Amino acid sequence: MKNKDQNKDFETRSLDTVCINESHLKHQWYHNIKYLIVGLLFGIVFIKAEIISWYRIQEMFRFQSFHMYGVIGSAVMVGIISVFLIKKFNIKTIYGEKIEFHDKKFNKGQIIGGLIFGSGWALTGACPGPIFAQIGTGATVTIVPLFFAIVGTWVYGYFRNKLPH
Repeated sequence: MKNKDQNKDFETRSLDTVCINESHLKHQWYHNIKYLIVGLLFGIVFIKAEIISWYRIQEMFRFQSFHMYGVIGSAVMVGIISVFLIKKFNIKTIYGEKIEFHDKKFNKGQIIGGLIFGSGWALTGACPGPIFAQIGTGATVTIVPLFFAIVGTWVYGYFRNKLPH
């Protein structure tokens, strides 16, 4: 019985990218400053491109503007090209670690999760990526969606083994 539980845990964890490519290298705390810098630059780009604008998000969900679809489509294309290049040229991380990609099975949980995520995004105008930039611009009301995003993540983690993967 224990072996069966271990296999289920492995299958569930294999869906989680961080568990596949997680670095085992130990770094000093100041190595994380690069993430702060990239995050700040990303936030500035989000603000200047109006990606964090509640009005732009509402336009997208009402099919009134192409702006957000263009941004999301561009990001998808950059991702597709990046993965293709990483696979073709066997590119490694900056620390020399191999980047692994594993096929994922499609399941109904992805549809259900996507609908819940999209509904929350449409209702609040806050997506987990730009939510910190929204808070940084003074839209402190987005602390509420941030709180519930954290709660939702915790609930998912708590019930993860019982959910359809």
